[in-house]
Amino acid sequence: MPVIAAKRSLRSHPSSPPRKSPRRCTAATANSSPNVNSFGTDENQADPAVVKPRWNPKDGEQIKAVKLALHLSTAPPSVVCREEEQNVVLEFCKGCVEQKKAGSLYICGCPGTGKSLSMEKVKEQLLNWAKEAGLPLPDVLSVNCTTLASTSDIFTKMIGLNQAQGKKVSASPLQQLHNMYSQKSSIKNMTLIVADELDYLITKDRAVLHDLFMLTTFPFSRCILIGVANAIDLADRFLPRLTSLNCKPIVVNFQAYSKDQILKILEERVKELPYSVFQQQALELCARKVAASSGDMRNALSICRSAIEMLEAEIRESACNLNNSLEEISFSKQNLPTAPDFIKKREFDIVRTDHMARALSKTYRSPVVDTIQSLPHHQQIILCSSMNHFRGAKKDAMLGELYKSYVGICKSSLIPPAGILEFSNMCRVLSDQGLIKLGQSREDKLRRVSPKVNEGDITFALQGIRFFHNCLK
Repeated sequence: MPVIAAKRSLRSHPSSPPRKSPRRCTAATANSSPNVNSFGTDENQADPAVVKPRWNPKDGEQIKAVKLALHLSTAPPSVVCREEEQNVVLEFCKGCVEQKKAGSLYICGCPGTGKSLSMEKVKEQLLNWAKEAGLPLPDVLSVNCTTLASTSDIFTKMIGLNQAQGKKVSASPLQQLHNMYSQKSSIKNMTLIVADELDYLITKDRAVLHDLFMLTTFPFSRCILIGVANAIDLADRFLPRLTSLNCKPIVVNFQAYSKDQILKILEERVKELPYSVFQQQALELCARKVAASSGDMRNALSICRSAIEMLEAEIRESACNLNNSLEEISFSKQNLPTAPDFIKKREFDIVRTDHMARALSKTYRSPVVDTIQSLPHHQQIILCSSMNHFRGAKKDAMLGELYKSYVGICKSSLIPPAGILEFSNMCRVLSDQGLIKLGQSREDKLRRVSPKVNEGDITFALQGIRFFHNCLK
């Protein structure tokens, strides 16, 4: 005991230096300095909300800056969570430029997965690489196929890169490209063509799409073609001849964003702002819901902007209530908080989880959700039991099997279940409302039941009711 006391007194002695954990020592050594961004905040901090001051949502300039940072048209400083896909495309383009060899590549994936944004980054990296390597810079043509008046106009844009101005040629743009790529020419630069929304070039005979990819097969072709679209099997469905000619494009698939990726992208968007706008739990809620729904990053950005509008509406409503209270004060002459005190309290607020939840509800709410929420309690239990029953590969079941699931939920919740006849009538009502499909049979128990609504709609409609918390897990 005396030894232990001596050790304790030694550790707490005023002359002894304070102990530091290894993590803190590595983060702040004598020769290192913290990374400070343009706003004067430390970028090494794990939680920016701790460092940054809260914003003032009553400030119009701050509102404008935040919404602009979260707008789809605003290009982020860095494209995160797509480094692997970008590297595949970049290495493909580098190989074509170095070997002076034509080639084609097809980028596909669900909407809002960063395809177009990644291609912009690849173009920038390719030009920088060619400049540093001392190679001829490739000519770059970016075309959004939705803006073309005619599908064949893409060949006009391609020939415009190499054709001298004022020179009149009688041949069509496609024929000029054929002639150019069929023989040696003085043109040394490769041409990178990025055709976004490529599926808009699909015509009845598919000739334009086929001719476009065939340009990379000519002996002296200088064309590096990158097509971008949402359809995963576009090459297999619409370009079967390319496979037989051994010129099928390389396919790079952009998977839907996961919850962690969406959260990281949102944090990158707001990282450069000099103030904390969102509660961390609010961003996590948005990322989790969007990832479970579609993985579309555009929806996540839209929902975050909508959550900011929810906060604005709350502040306006509070200000209106304050004015009403002040009118009452003038008559009663009671000593209540003044307007400046109330406004100061609300001045530095952030977007909370309840704001984000309302924005998510506004975005994903459907008529089906309203219908489910207005159902009687036992019919909601039937839908919940059907959702649990049909999880996995099972697509339908007999009404008697569904009744057993319904009875199980009722008994576990200490609620008296309805009889089989009443249960059958309730299923008939749900079928009339388009929530389930009820087959025909002489016996009610043998009727086939199959779902007609999405499991996500049922979960979203019932998640706010405490009774269903255990059922929905």
